[in-house]
Amino acid sequence: MKNYLALIALLCLGSTAASAQPANVLMERMTSYEIRDAVAAGKTTVILPSGGTEQNGPGMVIGKHNFRVLANAQTIARRLGNALVAPVIVYTPEGKYDPPTGHLRHPGTIGVPEDVYAGVVEGVVRSLKLHGFRDIVLIGDHGSDIAGQDSVAAKLNAEWSATKVRVHAITGYYRGDVVGDAAEMTKRGIKKEEMGNHADVRDTSQMIFIDPSMVHVERLEAGNSKNGVEGDPRRASAEIGGVLVGRTVARTVDLIQKSIAGTPR
Repeated sequence: MKNYLALIALLCLGSTAASAQPANVLMERMTSYEIRDAVAAGKTTVILPSGGTEQNGPGMVIGKHNFRVLANAQTIARRLGNALVAPVIVYTPEGKYDPPTGHLRHPGTIGVPEDVYAGVVEGVVRSLKLHGFRDIVLIGDHGSDIAGQDSVAAKLNAEWSATKVRVHAITGYYRGDVVGDAAEMTKRGIKKEEMGNHADVRDTSQMIFIDPSMVHVERLEAGNSKNGVEGDPRRASAEIGGVLVGRTVARTVDLIQKSIAGTPR
């Protein structure tokens, strides 16, 4: 009943409610003609986000990285003002297959070899160049994304040095200020041992802030040798998540702007 009443209220608001919605920046929700016209109108920066599909313990979904980087990329693009967001690359390196290592030891994790991931990034970047984008920004929400993005950026920037197109691998998006983030969590009563490296209070708080339906709070467990969690997510909160997401977005916008401004053409 509550959802039904909310729908009726939205319909009654009509065009006023629609106009209050943030402008779409997702290329996959645009037609090719709309993308063409957006580029011609000055949206010549594009963000290519990479996520990752992996286990996140008993309480958080395997698409965490993908949902998070998609949400953050949209906010970053809107703040930049002249950017669109390409579809998320959802499969990234996750370890070895035989015997399985890392997150591949847990059901749901889907990994690709490092050269395959780098090849996909390169192909997407080359495609984006064809369509008029001048600044192609790479952000990765997963640690294994970074090496491939760096190698593609270096390769293509060298190849395209005589053109006005540049690739910007923004490695500072991913945990670019671990000390500062830890300080913010400490202010809110989180202990050092709760701050792990995976599916911990930091990870889980950000997911709760972005989409609480992706976290089953009643199933959260402290990390042990079997559950795939590193740290303790049980005191995760939307408040902490909002602070950490805000820091990530602000830092990344600044890094992108500096990279574009400092790039010779």
